[in-house]
Amino acid sequence: MSRIGFASITIPDGISVNVTNNLVTVKGKKAQLEQEIKEGFKVNIEDGEITVERPSESKGDKALHGLYRSLINNMIEGLDKGFTKELELVGVGYRASNQGQRLDLSLGYSHNIILEVPEEVTVETVTEKGKNPIIKLSSYDKQLLGMIAAKIRGFRKPEPYKGKGVKFVGEQIRRKAGKSA
Repeated sequence: MSRIGFASITIPDGISVNVTNNLVTVKGKKAQLEQEIKEGFKVNIEDGEITVERPSESKGDKALHGLYRSLINNMIEGLDKGFTKELELVGVGYRASNQGQRLDLSLGYSHNIILEVPEEVTVETVTEKGKNPIIKLSSYDKQLLGMIAAKIRGFRKPEPYKGKGVKFVGEQIRRKAGKSA
């Protein structure tokens, strides 16, 4: 069983953490993030370290213990360093371009897909001749970043025969053999 909930989190310089009632607020140079925590869980801040204590040894509380610790750690890491995800468009004629926060995708459908990306996520598209187009997403909010990346990937998931579609950079696609002659 995982013991991730017992690990302490160190608070880096420039980041302040405040706990009021069941709300953990993390402030950094870039923004402020909040996370609501179930009643009974205690978030202790001592000597620049955060620890999360669970109210009981029940299965549900054990699961939430590790979850809350990870969510708080992701908020602190995001405001300190930030997170990035890269998506690769594999397929003939698949293109991506952006004008500010507006992402324009050409994925083989009869129309282009236009996605308005939230302001918390910065979008960059890279197109080099002879290589697949790449969409770079970066943000301080890991949950929002993952949601946007999953939404873009969901427009055209990679298929197992030719590997065409939108995939994460470095993702291994399980390939199938085609028809045998």
